[in-house]
Amino acid sequence: MKNRITELFGIEYPIIQAGMIWNSGWRLASAASNSGILGLIGAGSMYPEILRDHIQKCKKATNKPFGVNVPMLYPNIEEIMNIIVQEGVKIVFTSAGNPKTWTSWLQEKGITVVHVVSSVKFALKAEAAGVDAIVAEGFEAGGHNGRDETTTLTLIPMVKEQVKIALIAAGGIATGKAMLATMILGADAVQIGSRFVASTESSAHESFKQVVVDSKEGDTQLTLKELAPVRLIKNSFYNQVQELYKSSPSIDALKSLLGRGRSKKGMFEGDLEEGELEIGQIAGLIHDIKPVDQIVTEIIAEFEEAKASISAL
Repeated sequence: MKNRITELFGIEYPIIQAGMIWNSGWRLASAASNSGILGLIGAGSMYPEILRDHIQKCKKATNKPFGVNVPMLYPNIEEIMNIIVQEGVKIVFTSAGNPKTWTSWLQEKGITVVHVVSSVKFALKAEAAGVDAIVAEGFEAGGHNGRDETTTLTLIPMVKEQVKIALIAAGGIATGKAMLATMILGADAVQIGSRFVASTESSAHESFKQVVVDSKEGDTQLTLKELAPVRLIKNSFYNQVQELYKSSPSIDALKSLLGRGRSKKGMFEGDLEEGELEIGQIAGLIHDIKPVDQIVTEIIAEFEEAKASISAL
């Protein structure tokens, strides 16, 4: 399956495993790359030397291309970028910041740069910054999200209409049929997160993986827009947030409730009540935990089957 994304990254299938905090360590990234897609290490939940360790372990576990996802608003950003260069990583996905800040610097060192956006406006800014490709993420996605609540179904064709560089669709994609649908709308590839949370190789706590599998339609909600919009599974912490909103809280009050390490507590340590449980709406279609290579095989098989059946419509 060849197109400009598979050629850009040197991968077999046009699928990217999202670099999610507390979920995307070297085991997940290397398993994804070994299955023929692009694996990403999620740097957002790693101190610099922890990231270095994950990169080194990933290099030993796969001889296929892999990358690192870097939220640019996190601390230690300069140290993180220098480690990426020192360790010879060739693909970087940036998010949560201005793509102009690091794109040229990384590209001068032979690194392919992709930026994650949630709107046409920011897609155009990313293209103007010179990135090699864009991830356009609809608000169905898990984790931190756009404030405009633009769905993937509408975002992808609107971005495609405006930009010329390679386009990767994200948000609400966990199946081969969804992959085909977004590519028909103009995407060159898809980025998948939530489906890989519920994988054997994910670094998420087993209790969190099970909650994802047990989730149904309506069990997640986008909230905390005043800080950074995040889609959460409804639990005790989520209920505390909603209760606080009744008093028209200040940003400081929201920050105080969120505190520090809330996402680690939920997704990595398995505190299902007081932790922040980030996942996409597509969790309602995820019914099991299985190895990454099996997930990829099933997605590709469904994609090919759906593509073959289109003429019957």
